[in-house]
Amino acid sequence: MRARRLAALLRKEALQVVRDPSSIAIAFAMPLLLLALFGYAVSLDARNVRLGLVVEASGGPARDLISRFAQSEYFHPVLYRHFAAAEADFLAHRLDGILWLGADFEQRLAAGETAAALYLNGVDANQARLVAGYVEGAWEHWRAAAGRAGAVLVPRIWFNPAAESRHFLVPGLVAIVMTLTGSLLTAMVVAREWERGTFEALLATPLERGALIAGKLLPYFALGMASMAVVVAAAVAAFGVPLRGSLGVLGGVAALYLLACLALGLAISAATRSQFLAAQVALFATFLPAFMLSGFLFEVAAMPAPVRLVAELVPARHFVALLQSGFLAGDVPALLARHGLALAGEALFFLALALRAMPRRLA
Repeated sequence: MRARRLAALLRKEALQVVRDPSSIAIAFAMPLLLLALFGYAVSLDARNVRLGLVVEASGGPARDLISRFAQSEYFHPVLYRHFAAAEADFLAHRLDGILWLGADFEQRLAAGETAAALYLNGVDANQARLVAGYVEGAWEHWRAAAGRAGAVLVPRIWFNPAAESRHFLVPGLVAIVMTLTGSLLTAMVVAREWERGTFEALLATPLERGALIAGKLLPYFALGMASMAVVVAAAVAAFGVPLRGSLGVLGGVAALYLLACLALGLAISAATRSQFLAAQVALFATFLPAFMLSGFLFEVAAMPAPVRLVAELVPARHFVALLQSGFLAGDVPALLARHGLALAGEALFFLALALRAMPRRLA
């Protein structure tokens, strides 16, 4: 009996989606428009660059060079004795770059050969270029002061060798699109029922609140996942963004994020009871934090510490990190564990919030 009631509600909501042109426009037309608008780069500055310094040499030139980075306002240096440890942190996005001074650093300096290697995270192409410029500037300053005219630094960019900014922006845009699709679609679902006077009829049915929420969410969940598939296909086909991670992992984290957005939108809709007000609240509660604090455009590590703490509470912060890694670097277990668990916890929290916000009776 419960299954039949839920199926009837699902059919009602599916028909509502099909008959509402705005839902189709939000799910498909708007994502493609945003892809066209944000497909090209925006230049930004970098601060607090997390630079791993692998120092295998122990002589004075190496110590002098390291002190240059320690005294710079642009770098947050982390010392390592072995490259493997720095590489593990680099792959987990705990470092923006690695400067490797090998055990033969001084001998190579004396011979005028390539003395050091710089590895950069090309997931954020703009950040990689800025970090390369900062490191090369510090290197040139040290070389001039130390009289090392023949010292050579070789940079290598990982994950995005061509340093294409669109390869960084487009994966993040997937999160922005899903934020709009998820929150706006459900932000007006219950509010529309209140304004039309049909929610009273729903409350009069024997449906439980959990079944009511499932009936409201599932059609828009399917619509949101279809929108996400279109955007990912466009990112790969139209913009040439590589997809190095697993489609299954990408779909799993996208489902968690979409659930969080849909549940938050539904909670807003149930609490406001006005489509206009629900749309405004959804914009400020979901889209703006996703745009400003997710790492889509602005480097989170360069933000003040209190803002970074707030960013960790924004689901888009974790989804963007997983998208950028999945597209450009592949599936990194450390990132999946950290950001995937955070997304799952936030999805459960917002589902519980939607359950609590859904009214039991007419006010």
